[in-house]
Amino acid sequence: MRKRLNFRHFDRVLFLMPVLIFLIGIFSIYSASFKSSQSFDETLAVRQILWMGIGVLLVFLIVRVDYFRLQDFAWPVYIVTVIMLVAVLFMPTRLGAHRWILVGGFNIQPSELAKLAVILVLSRFFMNYRPEAVSGAKRWVPFVVVAVPFFLILKEPDLGTGLTLIPILFAMLYLWGFRTKHLIMLLVLGAAAAPFLFSFLKEYQKARLLVFLNPNMDPLGAGYTIIQSKIAIGSGGLLGKGFMEGTQNQLNFLPERHTDFIFAVIGEEGGFVVSILLFALFWVIIKKGYVISGQTPDKFGSQLACGISTMLAVQSLVNLGMTMGFLPVVGMPLPLVSYGGSSVIITMLAIGILLNIKMRRPLF
Repeated sequence: MRKRLNFRHFDRVLFLMPVLIFLIGIFSIYSASFKSSQSFDETLAVRQILWMGIGVLLVFLIVRVDYFRLQDFAWPVYIVTVIMLVAVLFMPTRLGAHRWILVGGFNIQPSELAKLAVILVLSRFFMNYRPEAVSGAKRWVPFVVVAVPFFLILKEPDLGTGLTLIPILFAMLYLWGFRTKHLIMLLVLGAAAAPFLFSFLKEYQKARLLVFLNPNMDPLGAGYTIIQSKIAIGSGGLLGKGFMEGTQNQLNFLPERHTDFIFAVIGEEGGFVVSILLFALFWVIIKKGYVISGQTPDKFGSQLACGISTMLAVQSLVNLGMTMGFLPVVGMPLPLVSYGGSSVIITMLAIGILLNIKMRRPLF
């Protein structure tokens, strides 16, 4: 028996946490992209607010649709996404990459949609088949589903987004009942293949990975951004320097500060207190997502929640880790904080699906 739609079951905390994260992000984007010659309505912050407005609207639309019906759209969404990932490779280069498609005056990033499309298809597959009953070519379906967008995204190139698909696959395989020893074997094979795959990376990607081990090996080149990021975060101290008072930010020492390195702005201007608050907000969302996965008895809803929670966990942990120098710089936005319409909309759509599952999960 399934729950009827009742907004009394709407998880206000799960909805409020992304909004609070977004508010921290919007102040940081405004500070990071501020230009005295620019009117407020022309700022990136205003554009981000518009994207968030669309995202919130999608949340209230998606919760009205029984999440079990999403399985009917899984393969169509996946196929359209793959077509878009192929098409984007023929688009003009921007910032050295093919990542955006211009549609109706808006730049769409198909790689963001790819993460959700993969989760939908994997959830449908794992719902329909038991691990012990899958044989022959079907056992390779989950890996092919991930491999196709993975290599297309890598071709753009977008290493960070592509790598996000791997932990999503592993988490959903584990929940499905895939043997742990087989997962470990896959990890070992992946680690063994890493040196071979390294040779296929772009030169700037290789440099980013190498400076992770020693940022000072190229302090004015590949290591510059991470060095400036660590300086900014460290200089924020306990309470930060104050809104729009960060020297690394305002004096333009920090590159990519409104996108991948937005957390450096937060650390410098908001200090340890705001940084820990941001960590806590993400932790609440991710924990709630995994709890929803564990408490949802049907496999489709449980897998959906698991995949979405893993997606949010990986994105936030990798972005925060790379800005603090704990992980290599792979180019990954901080959900709801970094500037970018596609990321905001897909993240809010994912949050809407989590809310939907909790509101409608079957009662057995």
